[in-house]
Amino acid sequence: MSNVRLYMSMSVDGFIAGPGDDAEHGLGAGGERLHAWLTEGGVEPRSYRPAGGPNAVVFDEMLATGAVIVGRRTFEFAGEWGGDHHDGVPIFVLSHAAPPAPPPGHASYVTDVESAVARAKAAAGGRDVMVHGASTAQALLRAGLLDELELQLVPVLLGRGRRLFDDLPPDHHELELLRSLAGPDVLHLRYRIRH
Repeated sequence: MSNVRLYMSMSVDGFIAGPGDDAEHGLGAGGERLHAWLTEGGVEPRSYRPAGGPNAVVFDEMLATGAVIVGRRTFEFAGEWGGDHHDGVPIFVLSHAAPPAPPPGHASYVTDVESAVARAKAAAGGRDVMVHGASTAQALLRAGLLDELELQLVPVLLGRGRRLFDDLPPDHHELELLRSLAGPDVLHLRYRIRH
């Protein structure tokens, strides 16, 4: 059965991007530090694969997912990944309203979280579904449709920027730690969300 899992690199103080993130500076000022656990790559997603160890294990798991759910803001800031996040898997872009022009490649716009999750799970063919973006993660969490969090905790305090869970309502969400892997300059934490 597919798990819907958020993959997110985050500072110890909870930031997923530095201040001033926009289409030209997707990770904001200093935010690229959050992805320093990856190898510097190019257009091909696999070019970012770390050399080995826990970082490579987590990276390989990310690229073994069968579909991607992403918010429109994150999608656009990432240059729409040229329409292919990895291996031609379907990308479901959550948007309040679909723009008139269709997205590139394997992407499609979806206007509600339930439909996005249903379509992504069907398309994933039993593989897990990757989630990107803070607003998308929060929307799925509020709807009870997010199964797991895979957080890459980077040992840095950014102090300012965009926080992963800044806009959550004051609901209580219990998490169960499933795995902790220490890699060079990052701690990979996987939690199951108890619904």
